[in-house]
Amino acid sequence: QVQLVESGGGLVQPGGSLRLSCAASGRTFSSETMGWIRQAPGKEREFVAAISWSATYYADSVKGRFTISRDSAKNTVYLQMNSLKPEDTAVYYCVARPFGVEVTTTAYAYWGQGTQVTVSS
Repeated sequence: QVQLVESGGGLVQPGGSLRLSCAASGRTFSSETMGWIRQAPGKEREFVAAISWSATYYADSVKGRFTISRDSAKNTVYLQMNSLKPEDTAVYYCVARPFGVEVTTTAYAYWGQGTQVTVSS
């Protein structure tokens, strides 16, 4: 099993920035790909970004504003979110899978508990 613990959510004004962190523990070799999926109230879960050992991938809605990175020594993945918009408001889940990047939310076997991001003035 892989345990994922997120941190860094909160309330921010439109145009502001936040950085989310996710620390993995347990069978971390099963987390070849780590990423972020979000769910806004009343909406389906949406892929945001993911990073494997060889590639990164972003949803079109966040491309150019969000940056995903990984510290392998710390088994931690980060999501730097800039130019935040009200439509970015959601619970953000850290996810992992033992294979390459997938944009299908159901492809991820391991999920964190989620962290709330609210973008509002």
